[in-house]
Amino acid sequence: IRTRSLDGKPADLSAYRGMVSLVVNVASYCGYTPQYTGLEKLQRELKGKGFNVLGFPSNDFGQQEPGTAEEIATFCKRTYDVTFPMFEKVVTKGAGQSPVYAFLGQSGHLPAWNFAKYVIDKQGKIIAFFPSDVTPDDPKLRAAIAKAMAAP
Repeated sequence: IRTRSLDGKPADLSAYRGMVSLVVNVASYCGYTPQYTGLEKLQRELKGKGFNVLGFPSNDFGQQEPGTAEEIATFCKRTYDVTFPMFEKVVTKGAGQSPVYAFLGQSGHLPAWNFAKYVIDKQGKIIAFFPSDVTPDDPKLRAAIAKAMAAP
Protein backbone atom coordinates (compact mmCIF):
# COMPACT_ATOMS: atom_id res chain seq x y z
CA ILE A 1 0.00 0.00 0.00
CA ARG A 2 1.38 3.35 -1.01
CA THR A 3 0.90 6.43 1.14
CA ARG A 4 2.97 9.45 2.16
CA SER A 5 5.07 10.10 5.21
CA LEU A 6 4.20 13.09 7.38
CA ASP A 7 6.85 15.16 5.58
CA GLY A 8 5.04 14.49 2.28
CA LYS A 9 7.50 11.99 0.80
CA PRO A 10 6.09 8.86 -0.89
CA ALA A 11 6.02 5.86 1.44
CA ASP A 12 5.38 2.21 0.64
CA LEU A 13 4.13 0.15 3.57
CA SER A 14 5.63 -3.00 2.04
CA ALA A 15 8.89 -1.67 3.56
CA TYR A 16 7.54 -3.01 6.88
CA ARG A 17 6.93 -6.56 5.60
CA GLY A 18 8.91 -9.02 7.66
CA MET A 19 8.33 -6.89 10.76
CA VAL A 20 5.47 -6.64 13.21
CA SER A 21 3.66 -3.30 13.12
CA LEU A 22 1.24 -1.57 15.44
CA VAL A 23 -0.87 0.78 13.29
CA VAL A 24 -2.57 3.58 15.25
CA ASN A 25 -4.79 6.48 14.17
CA VAL A 26 -3.42 9.34 16.25
CA ALA A 27 -4.59 12.85 17.14
CA SER A 28 -2.97 15.75 18.97
CA TYR A 29 -5.99 17.01 20.92
CA CYS A 30 -7.72 13.90 22.24
CA GLY A 31 -8.22 12.55 25.74
CA TYR A 32 -6.20 9.55 24.54
CA THR A 33 -3.31 11.70 23.23
CA PRO A 34 -1.12 10.84 26.28
CA GLN A 35 -0.97 7.31 24.79
CA TYR A 36 1.82 8.75 22.61
CA THR A 37 4.05 8.20 25.69
CA GLY A 38 3.30 4.46 25.77
CA LEU A 39 3.50 4.11 21.99
CA GLU A 40 6.94 5.73 21.98
CA LYS A 41 8.02 3.48 24.86
CA LEU A 42 6.95 0.42 22.83
CA GLN A 43 8.83 1.74 19.79
CA ARG A 44 12.05 2.30 21.73
CA GLU A 45 11.81 -1.04 23.52
CA LEU A 46 11.11 -3.18 20.44
CA LYS A 47 12.43 -1.23 17.44
CA GLY A 48 15.63 -3.21 16.92
CA LYS A 49 13.70 -6.47 17.20
CA GLY A 50 11.63 -6.24 14.02
CA PHE A 51 8.82 -4.03 15.31
CA ASN A 52 7.49 -0.54 14.55
CA VAL A 53 4.64 1.65 15.68
CA LEU A 54 3.14 3.36 12.61
CA GLY A 55 1.19 6.54 13.32
CA PHE A 56 -1.56 7.82 11.03
CA PRO A 57 -2.92 11.21 12.11
CA SER A 58 -6.65 11.61 11.49
CA ASN A 59 -9.11 14.45 12.01
CA ASP A 60 -12.12 12.10 11.75
CA PHE A 61 -13.11 12.10 15.41
CA GLY A 62 -14.04 15.31 17.20
CA GLN A 63 -11.84 17.37 14.84
CA GLN A 64 -8.97 16.58 17.20
CA GLU A 65 -6.21 16.67 14.59
CA PRO A 66 -6.79 19.98 12.79
CA GLY A 67 -3.12 20.86 12.28
CA THR A 68 -0.89 20.82 9.24
CA ALA A 69 1.67 18.07 8.80
CA GLU A 70 4.34 20.44 10.12
CA GLU A 71 2.26 21.31 13.21
CA ILE A 72 1.60 17.62 13.90
CA ALA A 73 5.30 16.75 13.55
CA THR A 74 6.35 19.60 15.84
CA PHE A 75 3.74 18.68 18.47
CA CYS A 76 4.73 14.99 18.45
CA LYS A 77 8.45 15.74 18.69
CA ARG A 78 8.23 18.50 21.32
CA THR A 79 5.55 16.96 23.53
CA TYR A 80 6.27 13.23 23.30
CA ASP A 81 9.67 12.99 21.53
CA VAL A 82 8.07 10.66 18.97
CA THR A 83 10.60 8.72 16.89
CA PHE A 84 8.28 6.15 15.28
CA PRO A 85 7.23 6.58 11.64
CA MET A 86 4.38 9.04 11.13
CA PHE A 87 2.37 9.30 7.94
CA GLU A 88 0.19 11.92 6.28
CA LYS A 89 -3.20 12.69 7.75
CA VAL A 90 -5.78 10.10 6.66
CA VAL A 91 -9.53 9.55 6.50
CA THR A 92 -10.26 6.30 8.32
CA LYS A 93 -13.80 5.68 7.04
CA GLY A 94 -16.40 7.04 4.66
CA ALA A 95 -15.81 9.31 1.66
CA GLY A 96 -12.14 9.71 0.81
CA GLN A 97 -11.09 6.74 2.94
CA SER A 98 -7.35 6.13 2.87
CA PRO A 99 -6.21 2.91 1.13
CA VAL A 100 -4.50 2.02 4.41
CA TYR A 101 -7.81 2.06 6.28
CA ALA A 102 -9.66 0.36 3.41
CA PHE A 103 -7.19 -2.51 3.96
CA LEU A 104 -7.46 -2.39 7.76
CA GLY A 105 -11.26 -2.37 7.49
CA GLN A 106 -11.10 -5.83 5.90
CA SER A 107 -10.53 -7.04 9.47
CA GLY A 108 -14.14 -6.15 10.23
CA HIS A 109 -13.01 -3.25 12.43
CA LEU A 110 -12.67 0.44 11.72
CA PRO A 111 -11.74 2.99 14.38
CA ALA A 112 -14.63 4.29 16.46
CA TRP A 113 -12.33 7.01 17.84
CA ASN A 114 -8.69 8.14 17.89
CA PHE A 115 -5.96 5.71 19.00
CA ALA A 116 -7.53 2.47 17.72
CA LYS A 117 -4.78 -0.12 17.28
CA TYR A 118 -4.12 -2.89 14.75
CA VAL A 119 -1.39 -5.50 15.17
CA ILE A 120 -0.01 -6.52 11.76
CA ASP A 121 2.12 -9.68 11.53
CA LYS A 122 5.33 -10.19 9.54
CA GLN A 123 3.34 -11.30 6.47
CA GLY A 124 1.21 -8.15 6.50
CA LYS A 125 -1.92 -9.81 7.95
CA ILE A 126 -4.08 -8.09 10.56
CA ILE A 127 -4.00 -10.37 13.59
CA ALA A 128 -5.54 -8.20 16.31
CA PHE A 129 -7.58 -5.03 16.81
CA PHE A 130 -7.83 -3.02 20.01
CA PRO A 131 -10.15 -0.07 20.62
CA SER A 132 -8.94 3.34 21.79
CA ASP A 133 -9.19 2.65 25.52
CA VAL A 134 -6.68 -0.23 25.34
CA THR A 135 -3.41 1.43 26.30
CA PRO A 136 -0.01 0.60 24.79
CA ASP A 137 1.05 -1.15 28.01
CA ASP A 138 -2.12 -3.29 28.25
CA PRO A 139 -1.16 -6.96 28.74
CA LYS A 140 -3.56 -8.09 25.96
CA LEU A 141 -1.96 -5.75 23.44
CA ARG A 142 1.56 -6.66 24.60
CA ALA A 143 0.70 -10.38 24.32
CA ALA A 144 -0.60 -9.95 20.74
CA ILE A 145 2.62 -8.14 19.74
CA ALA A 146 4.81 -10.76 21.46
CA LYS A 147 2.92 -13.61 19.76
CA ALA A 148 3.34 -11.96 16.34
CA MET A 149 7.04 -11.32 16.96
CA ALA A 150 7.61 -14.94 18.03
CA ALA A 151 5.96 -16.35 14.89
CA PRO A 152 8.25 -17.27 11.96
